[in-house]
Amino acid sequence: MLFLKAGILTTIQDLGRNGYRSLGINPNGAMDKYAMRSINILLGNNENEAVLEMHFPAPEILFEADTIITIGGADFSPMIDNQLVMNQKMYFVKMGSVLKFQKKNKGERAYLAIKGGFEIEKWLDSASTNLVAKIGGKKVEKGDRISLKINIETGFKTFSRISISASLFGNKNQKEIRIIAGNEFQFLTKESRQSLENQYFTISKEANRMGYKLASNPLETSKRIELLSSAVDFGTVQLLPNGQLIILMADHQTTGGYPRIGNVILVDLPILAQKSVGESFKFKIISIEEAEALFLENERDLMRLKVGISLLK
Repeated sequence: MLFLKAGILTTIQDLGRNGYRSLGINPNGAMDKYAMRSINILLGNNENEAVLEMHFPAPEILFEADTIITIGGADFSPMIDNQLVMNQKMYFVKMGSVLKFQKKNKGERAYLAIKGGFEIEKWLDSASTNLVAKIGGKKVEKGDRISLKINIETGFKTFSRISISASLFGNKNQKEIRIIAGNEFQFLTKESRQSLENQYFTISKEANRMGYKLASNPLETSKRIELLSSAVDFGTVQLLPNGQLIILMADHQTTGGYPRIGNVILVDLPILAQKSVGESFKFKIISIEEAEALFLENERDLMRLKVGISLLK
């Protein structure tokens, strides 16, 4: 697979480099893990098989062997040999075909999965790219080549009819991001606790894989807070000294010293990952029990997809 164009930020990602935070090594991984898992399941891959995470302008890719692909996440109007193709659908791609992305219709991050996966050397049990440390995975440059793990026979072409129903992905345009209250939530003033759910927060230009800085009316604490650095995670909502919020994303640090007023629930992290700079939303505080129920429902949907695909083999 040859990259004729690299795209603005194209990296190899999987579900993350887990188990090493005690050493100060952050997990990284795909921003929209739900999209990544679902397209891997569709292809019959392991859910943790590495994929390409792409932003727009996206890469232009020449396939140097027959293969089967699926694209998920954001809709960048993908085309194979100038023929429009759909997200969440399997396609047999012939050697010599070119994949391009024409325009950004919706979302911020698209994913490309290959049947069998990519030949990527793992670092600490993960193929995810650590952009800050410049280690693990791969940040794609023009002219790079990535080998594929398996050769595909043309007989697989019949599977190109299989696709994932859009209903599996819920409402990606929802205007509420659900959170559970964090360790320092009670430090907010009564007015700020109400404001947290009543006002809109806008994703500022300072938004990337490390974190989304938000713009809003400032929030306040009832007293001055000095905290020791404590564990943070993908989705931790921190209160900055200027009263604004930041949501930590996939490339977050392992600890932080700002008050943790909430954490985005796992089900809504993929929705947040696809939101754009300038987009606004409200927070909604829910209980841990509600968050767990939503997570289990999400997992059941993926399990049903996995069972359905297995029956087609």
